[in-house]
Amino acid sequence: MTSGTRPRLAFVSPLFLFPNDAGGKIRTTNILRGLKDGAFDVTLISPATAEQQRDWAAELGSVCDRFVAWQPARVRPRWQRALDLLGELPVNVAVDRTPAALAVVRDTLAAQRFDVAVFDFVHAAVLRPPHIDAATVCFTHNVEAEIFARHATQAQGALMRRVWASQQRKMQRFEREALSRFDAVVAVSERDAKQFRERHGLAHTAVIPTGVDLDFFAWRAPPPVDAAHPPTVVFTGSMDWAANIDGVQFFLDEVWPRVVARVPQARFKVVGRHPPAALVERARGPAVSFTGFVDDVRPHVQAAHVFVIPLRVGGGTRIKAFEAMAMGCPMVSTAIGIEGLDVVDGEHYLCRDSAEAQAAAVIDLLDSANQRMALSERARSCVEAQFGHRVAAGVFERICLDALQRHRAGAGIVSRTSMAETSHAVND
Repeated sequence: MTSGTRPRLAFVSPLFLFPNDAGGKIRTTNILRGLKDGAFDVTLISPATAEQQRDWAAELGSVCDRFVAWQPARVRPRWQRALDLLGELPVNVAVDRTPAALAVVRDTLAAQRFDVAVFDFVHAAVLRPPHIDAATVCFTHNVEAEIFARHATQAQGALMRRVWASQQRKMQRFEREALSRFDAVVAVSERDAKQFRERHGLAHTAVIPTGVDLDFFAWRAPPPVDAAHPPTVVFTGSMDWAANIDGVQFFLDEVWPRVVARVPQARFKVVGRHPPAALVERARGPAVSFTGFVDDVRPHVQAAHVFVIPLRVGGGTRIKAFEAMAMGCPMVSTAIGIEGLDVVDGEHYLCRDSAEAQAAAVIDLLDSANQRMALSERARSCVEAQFGHRVAAGVFERICLDALQRHRAGAGIVSRTSMAETSHAVND
């Protein structure tokens, strides 16, 4: 089928996707790459400077048939951003609602006849025009209100707990109102979809698996622990995200001292953009290093003996978990760090929540080459069987086609029965 006869899909992203330095960007890029040259002719609409469009032209061409950009807003001073706390919208929604974004999304959707309009992340719904003559889909990567609620629980001090609690209430209201307007809501785990149904009364939900590029993240046997390969623990993730900062700080304060007490030569490497200067200063010493942004996380993960996800807050699913599993790096994670992923504790990874238990698991893996290899091989087999990114993109495509069919049939709001059947089909 030629692109001229394929239905047209507009994909609105509030983020420029490149470089792929955050989990949401990676997930969206994998979905778009899988949609490219498939059932839909895809137009990607997102912020981008002229320089970004030039430097990432090849990557943009790999994920869409055409690209439409709006000029990114300048970063506002901290005091101006603080004023968003007083508004009706949650702060991460308010920051996306810029005049340039609203105008480009409105004009592009009005000027071209699209069959399906996808909004990436729930906060992108703030850019949705009042009327769209197309099937509408919201691709949620998290239950955002839950993330705010968890921050409120972990926050230090009464003031910050009140701030996070206020943001949680605003986000819960925004999620409920925004998601109810879509023909289909895509969640990244059945757990998230269940929350949307139970908290907001949304029947029109479907689930896609978390996908990883198995060719790019190739398996490699864990290295030995020897003079050339000192015992190394690694964490990957954007270090300007509050959940990652909290998790790494907890690991450094509570877990890592227990590890080095037993394994003095151990090293901990934090791989991710923009680590806070205060955190880097606190961890100063030969045993801990922060890389900042890297072009490729694979050498860092493949050189490590243990991959940790010590998160205490967060939502959705962590692509970093499947990337580590695909590469064969044995993993220790909290329950929140692995939340929503269909993997088994003790078979594919080790689930440990307390500082004592995390430290003991890391020490055991550093001490046992056999245990590292067993987890490595079983984790890779699990990802190969269930979580290739092409599988996730194929499911996403079917959800969009189903939404289009219902829209054309004039069904409007999706029934509970039809979407329950779709959700079961996705997970079978």
